[in-house]
Amino acid sequence: MGTHYIMEDCTTCGACEPVCPVEAIHPGDPMYTIDKDACIDCGACDDVCPVDAIKWEETNA
Repeated sequence: MGTHYIMEDCTTCGACEPVCPVEAIHPGDPMYTIDKDACIDCGACDDVCPVDAIKWEETNA
């Protein structure tokens, strides 16, 4: 199992939020956040991030 997360490199450009098919990405302070319970790990957000601030990490379930 894995999960997507947003790193501190996030510039809050907002490119990721509209491409999320399950609305798991939300503006935060100081950066966007991903609701891990809602995220389906499709990778759409990772593909559009202009600063490569969204990563995927394998976790142990």
